[in-house]
Amino acid sequence: MRLTLHADYSLRVLMYLAVRPGRPASTQEIADSYGISKHHLVRVVQTLAQQGDVEVRPGRSGGVLLGRPPADIRLGRVVRAAEPDFHLVECFDRERNTCPIAPACGLQGVLAEARNAFLATLDRYTLEDLLRRSKPGLSDLLLTPAAPEG
Repeated sequence: MRLTLHADYSLRVLMYLAVRPGRPASTQEIADSYGISKHHLVRVVQTLAQQGDVEVRPGRSGGVLLGRPPADIRLGRVVRAAEPDFHLVECFDRERNTCPIAPACGLQGVLAEARNAFLATLDRYTLEDLLRRSKPGLSDLLLTPAAPEG
């Protein structure tokens, strides 16, 4: 299983904001920190704002801030909101499934169980847990601009 860049960047934005509590950050600043596309990051921030995980303040002194305390941001919810679907294989999508063995195959149930276990694990953790589990130096790494995507 692989998360989309949208989910990956969502988690990265939250971590960036969490290490600078109460200080707004521009999307350009966050993009520079990770060496990623600002254009893509704008859509990520929109998703996070729709979920209430970030607050976007317009204006010259505005920017993006956490919309709730890190202890209230569950990783499973963030990932579910950022992912378009969790169709690990074709047969998970009933409308588009063309697999001829789907009615008799046991693989779908096993993969569904694995997906559910993955999401259940993420549900157990918050953004605050990520910060606690991080090694010293995380803030320094996040607050130093990275080399651009290439």
